[in-house]
Amino acid sequence: MKLTLADIKRGQQGVIIDVSSIHIPLKLLEMGCLPGNPVELVQVAPFADPMYLNINGTHLAIRKETAIHILIEISNV
Repeated sequence: MKLTLADIKRGQQGVIIDVSSIHIPLKLLEMGCLPGNPVELVQVAPFADPMYLNINGTHLAIRKETAIHILIEISNV
C-alpha cells in the first residue's frame, strides 16, 4: 500500500519509495531521505506539524507540507 509520509501514524514503519519532487530540500536528501531507506514516525508536534521521524537511523523533523511529497510503502511489521 503506497502512501505519503504525511499519512503514517505514530509508531508506523515503512520504506521510502520516491522523493522525486522539486519540493524536497536537498538537505533532506543529504540526511538520508532517499528511496529504499526505512522510515518511522516517532512523534508528532501539537497541531500535527512538524513530524519527528527516524529515517535510516537519522532523526529529522519535517513539516507536513514537505512530507506529502515523499511516497512510502508501509511495512507489515
